[in-house]
Amino acid sequence: MKAIALFSGGLDSTLAMKLIIDQGIEVLAVNISTGFGSTKDRREHMESMCEQVGAEFKIIDIENEYLQDVLFSPKHGYGKNFNPCIDCHAKMFAVAKRIMEVEGASFLLSGEVMGQRPMSQNKDALQTVLEDGDVDGLLLRPMSAKMLKPTIPEEKGWVDREKLEGITGRSRDRQLKLAAEIGLEDFESPGGGCLLTDENFGKKMFDFIAHEKDFEVKDIPVMKFGRHLRLSDGAKLVVGRNKEENEHLQKITNDRYYHLKTVGIPGPHGLLSKNVSESDKELAVRVMLSYTKANQEDAYAISFDDVQINGSPFESRAEANAFNIL
Repeated sequence: MKAIALFSGGLDSTLAMKLIIDQGIEVLAVNISTGFGSTKDRREHMESMCEQVGAEFKIIDIENEYLQDVLFSPKHGYGKNFNPCIDCHAKMFAVAKRIMEVEGASFLLSGEVMGQRPMSQNKDALQTVLEDGDVDGLLLRPMSAKMLKPTIPEEKGWVDREKLEGITGRSRDRQLKLAAEIGLEDFESPGGGCLLTDENFGKKMFDFIAHEKDFEVKDIPVMKFGRHLRLSDGAKLVVGRNKEENEHLQKITNDRYYHLKTVGIPGPHGLLSKNVSESDKELAVRVMLSYTKANQEDAYAISFDDVQINGSPFESRAEANAFNIL
């Protein structure tokens, strides 16, 4: 028998898989990528977790589908920031069900713990996402199973309910004890993971939809890096804050933006909206130069792809920071 696990790479989902694998069931761990997590950076870690408990691992990319179906029109609204957690979970369950049918698996499982997250893991929300994802009865939550109604795999005897857990709340004591018992190594401390739950990232997203049109997959990398500024006539300017961010911005391919570079002086890498006024172009030059060691009395060049524009920095960096979205 085979089950599909919705796998985040965290301790709870790893332990949930182990509880099912120990009952002789094959598990395929599926990490569903919306574009707003850290899947690519954590692949090696996730593979290690799966290897330690004996699960196969696969990443499924749903970025386009997620933008079209969930992010901008969530049925259940947003959390504290730009996070449509309930709709997001329901979408993941629906996707997992499709994978289950393709793989010939019999049921789904997740590492959710009742009461661990106030919006998406209270008892009502846990039931809502089952119904919205059309997986009621099919999705087993091994970490809190004894506190929830029995699922199909339990009722049919595929899984022994007595060997599952009844964890609730935010304490990790039981999870840490289980991890020690099985010898699990290098697991992660609990964390956000999803950028949409971050307050500052949320501000960037709300600013985008207030000024731009048609957020697309190509826009996600832009949102992840740099200092974001909105200039006087409405142009978006993104300025790298350090070497790592500059390197990420240099690699971005997005026809909405010019790539900006300082000429003849060390400085940050920038992106600037192509639908920019001449006034905002001049302003972007001044802002970019304000994040260098340029002298206010001198003129310097900033390249806009293949064109150069001259200008001078503001008298103080505070004048440039006045345009910050964050």
